[in-house]
Amino acid sequence: MLRILGGPKRLCDGITRRDLLHAGSLGLFGLNLAEWNPTFASPVTSALPTAGYGRAKSCILIYLYGAPSQIETFDPKPDAPTDIRGEFGTIPSVVPGLNVCEGLPRMAGLMDRVTVLRSVTHQYPIHGVAFATTGIPQMELAMELAPRDSRHWPFVGSVVDLVDERAQPHAIPEVPRNLMLPWNFSSQRVGEIPRAGPYGGFLGASYDPVATEFVGKGTIKAHKTLAQQVWDDVEPYRGITPESRFQLSAVSEPAPGLTLDRLDRRRDLLGQFEDVRRQGESFLEKSSADRHRALAYSLMHSDRLRHAFNLGTEADSTRDLYGMSLLGQACLTARRLVEAGGRFISVFWDEYGLAGTGWDTHWDHYDRMRNELLPGLDRTLSGLLIDLDRRGLLDETLVLVLSEHGRTPKITPGQGGGRDHWSRCYSVVMAGGGVSRGNVIGRSDKIASDPIERPISPKDILATTYHLLGIDPKTEIHDRQGRPMTLTPTGEVIQEAIG
Repeated sequence: MLRILGGPKRLCDGITRRDLLHAGSLGLFGLNLAEWNPTFASPVTSALPTAGYGRAKSCILIYLYGAPSQIETFDPKPDAPTDIRGEFGTIPSVVPGLNVCEGLPRMAGLMDRVTVLRSVTHQYPIHGVAFATTGIPQMELAMELAPRDSRHWPFVGSVVDLVDERAQPHAIPEVPRNLMLPWNFSSQRVGEIPRAGPYGGFLGASYDPVATEFVGKGTIKAHKTLAQQVWDDVEPYRGITPESRFQLSAVSEPAPGLTLDRLDRRRDLLGQFEDVRRQGESFLEKSSADRHRALAYSLMHSDRLRHAFNLGTEADSTRDLYGMSLLGQACLTARRLVEAGGRFISVFWDEYGLAGTGWDTHWDHYDRMRNELLPGLDRTLSGLLIDLDRRGLLDETLVLVLSEHGRTPKITPGQGGGRDHWSRCYSVVMAGGGVSRGNVIGRSDKIASDPIERPISPKDILATTYHLLGIDPKTEIHDRQGRPMTLTPTGEVIQEAIG
């Protein structure tokens, strides 16, 4: 997390300011210079595609960590046996023949504004957030808990940041191009090891998303189970106080005694070191330290960004439209960030308290789906689509509702019922930014076990995302060894999804 004011003086790389100023036996800044600029060269592109290319000015990614059941969201199976279809019924939507789970009544009235992919499939039934959101062609289980593994590829938002930066190398945006809410991914669960996923990968830590901090309180308690562990506490995804908000340390008030004058003097001191470094290492176009520093000072003086985080200026009716929950108010903030010029904003429905929570419903499946997950998703997603549309922003804002896999067709018994991991077939929702409306692509079998029509890879979804954002998915970027890597080597644009 980027922390400039009111927090520890530590960069995203885990390096303190003292470390940066230490020019000792490890060399200036204490690092191998290659680690600061692992891209080495600007991207090169292939021939650009046409239909829908660049229609989206921005993207809001809603990531449902843990993976929702395809059956109890957008691909219900009312004619399947009870242990498959579960306890929820099916309701028709405004699109003839497109039914959804009864837990999504608001979305049922808005399915004419989205495209549903019902045949997403891959071979990794693990919490492969990195596989779902990067171009990496293969994934190993051990990499799930190793976000800094050198084999990881960059997060989609990190790639957008890089490509836009190379297109305008001297422009420092007032709103970071790659933002993440409500906090650093996987930072609020039991266990010290974060999960892999939204990181810079081989581009380096300076291309990690800039993460917000959640400042607020939950209002509703929840019961959660993880094997033999039981958790009963306030769950912010179920409800938060109206005073709750999100912030970046860089745009909050300075800590006592840490004035802008003092920060400017530090900037002058660092500038002297930078002059020396540039004289000796002029072949490096930009280092990670450079990016952190330039971004930090830009954010400190960004009135536009500060206003975007001020939810108090929103009408109560608009805040209520999204729902007074962590996801709801994070998505409202994402809309405000888009209006302020944000390019790629990720909102994670993350684990909280216990590991194995979020949408990872191995236990307490029906209780969590009925009382937290479905109502929260239904209200927030419908609110976001309505709000973007009425403001004239939906046609230029791509909305993705994504996860790493689906859930098993068959319910497991015990501890409130559960569905386990299932990557052979699941659903994804896309809307806005050049996406067709009222469309269903792909079809699953009678129990939502396997695709029987138009299998779609997560890499196809990434390729389509890049395409709509005006980035050729065949663009090459360079890894730490300087090797050219195609953004989505195995992905193709889903032409049927483009309206």
